[in-house]
Amino acid sequence: MPDSTTEHARQTPTAPATTLSARPVVLPAPGRGEDLQVRVSAPATGGDLPVVVLSHGFGESMDGYAPLADFWSAHGLVVLQPTHLDSRSLALPADDPRTPRIWRLRIEDLTRVLDGIETLESSIPGLAGRVDRTRVAVAGHSWGAQTASTLLGARVLDAQGVPGEDMTDPRVTAGVLLALTGTGGKNLTPFAAEHFSFMSPSFDGMTAPALIVAGDQDRSALSTRGPDWFTDPYFLSPGDKSLLTLFGAEHSLGGIPGYDSAHTTDASPERVALIQRLTTAYLHSALGADAEAWKRALSDLEEDPHPLGRVEST
Repeated sequence: MPDSTTEHARQTPTAPATTLSARPVVLPAPGRGEDLQVRVSAPATGGDLPVVVLSHGFGESMDGYAPLADFWSAHGLVVLQPTHLDSRSLALPADDPRTPRIWRLRIEDLTRVLDGIETLESSIPGLAGRVDRTRVAVAGHSWGAQTASTLLGARVLDAQGVPGEDMTDPRVTAGVLLALTGTGGKNLTPFAAEHFSFMSPSFDGMTAPALIVAGDQDRSALSTRGPDWFTDPYFLSPGDKSLLTLFGAEHSLGGIPGYDSAHTTDASPERVALIQRLTTAYLHSALGADAEAWKRALSDLEEDPHPLGRVEST
């Protein structure tokens, strides 16, 4: 395992490290209706650790996405997972007055996590002082990816097509956006257009570096388009972007929501393992932990005689 010196801590671990986790860590959230619960996962040793804030998909919680959170934290990253108000664990009634604003409250949850990093650090004995708060990425799956994308510069269009508030957070320098939905308008089914007006993003201002992950068999019941809908964030955003297209993957991308998630329709441990390796390599390079990690991962994928996906970059 890496020791606590900066020189060694900046190296990418070659084997999984022992990790520590704390939950729930509670952050005060005035005006939210209840305080924000967060799970913190981190390597047991090492210093100068980058941070990833992971936003869950609809209905999930801070306990979801263990295949990602466990792998990332075992490979040198501090993972912070808030539980959003749509989580099944909170059982918010459909007629709750906050329901129409949950998409916005989700974004506030992420900024609240960033504001509370010092408190979150202290939840794990010995973690305080080992976290590099200047190297922060956001990640998310499905609705969580849309939530995370706003901190990277994506904006929600109103009914007239005018971009809403810019909620870019300068503390965030990169993102990993998994199964991020595409643009709205005619691309939405009538049901989605009526009930999910926030699903009308503009990616014009999403300039921060990001890895977009899409399944080539991901067909959403909310869209009139096919799997190519999930590639919009790559093709319609400026700046440094990469697109990982996974062969045969549906919305769960092989099973990233959980080791035994009942919502996974395309279970594939091999596909999940590929996502683990590639997203970790991307985060290590994007956050300055290992500048060559992403190049090595791409080289390995290109040399694979039976690849499970392909990567293209701008």
